[in-house]
Amino acid sequence: MQKNLFRVSALMIMAVFFLTGCKPAATEPSFDNAWIRAIPPGIKMTAGYGTIRNDTADELVIDSFSSPFFREVSLHRTELVDGVNKMREVENLVIAAGDSLELAPGGYHLMLTAPNKSIVQNQVVPLEMNTADGRTFNFQVPVEKR
Repeated sequence: MQKNLFRVSALMIMAVFFLTGCKPAATEPSFDNAWIRAIPPGIKMTAGYGTIRNDTADELVIDSFSSPFFREVSLHRTELVDGVNKMREVENLVIAAGDSLELAPGGYHLMLTAPNKSIVQNQVVPLEMNTADGRTFNFQVPVEKR
């Protein structure tokens, strides 16, 4: 009897360890450490940064972003061309399943133009990410001075 109780207890402990180590596949990407640069009044453009994580089982093709706070949100990449940094618009971002892409100053980033309200520190901006397969993901992104 005591031997069987020990076996059942050991099996239950092993099951708990196994199950806690397994997590279901994510169904949505995340936008980790996202932030938008605060801008002084009158400035008509700012940038957004963060890390887009694709913890889903499929490739993620991001073809646009939008926000009700801006007339336009576009994808850009800063590139060094003939010794000069130039910003180039990017048609889409492709992130493999289980991978991530960092949006950071001097690299990939979001250009947010023509704000329809003040964009100040500690404000939260709603941001919508749209994919080529028609899905939409919503994020709340803080405005920061960095």
